[in-house]
Amino acid sequence: MLNVIWLGLIIISIVVAAMTGRMEAINAAAFEGAKTGVTVCLGLLSVLAFWMGMMRIAEKSGLLELLARVLSPIIQVLFPDVPKGHPAMGYILSNMSANLLGLGNAATPMGLKAMEELQKLNPDKQNASPAMCTLLAINTASITIIPTTMIAIRMQYGSVNPVEIVGTTLLSSFAATIVALLIDRMYRYRHIRRHR
Repeated sequence: MLNVIWLGLIIISIVVAAMTGRMEAINAAAFEGAKTGVTVCLGLLSVLAFWMGMMRIAEKSGLLELLARVLSPIIQVLFPDVPKGHPAMGYILSNMSANLLGLGNAATPMGLKAMEELQKLNPDKQNASPAMCTLLAINTASITIIPTTMIAIRMQYGSVNPVEIVGTTLLSSFAATIVALLIDRMYRYRHIRRHR
């Protein structure tokens, strides 16, 4: 649906530009947008490659395993209906660890695998299970310690201090995660009451 909306906006802008005799503005905007897109992508690639390398070092050194052990008791409380030791737990822990480090792109495949594993536990294949909803809430709000993508974009556009957003990002993502979990618990409680 979003593709249709974007296509519609592009077609409307081309038609209006043609009717008003401003096609050169469309051409200039298209080339400037492409140039900016390539510049931002190259900047993001370097930062993501750096942080993916750091993530690999953290994995090889055992830091991710330590982080997973630290987060494990919290995960057991958040996902009480997922059996301990189930593969979904490993993917959930990996997803949360990557999100903590601001590696949303690295977290996505792990989140998708976690959803696949949670679907295997889901008795109602047509509706999301409470555990799936909890994962979605946590993944969407996601506490972020190091917002690598935003730092990269700020660096790309010449920010004097690209890391000054770390404190506010941490605070806002923490607040968003707390609110998401409170709403998730409220709906989970309502779900349990309704099915008794």
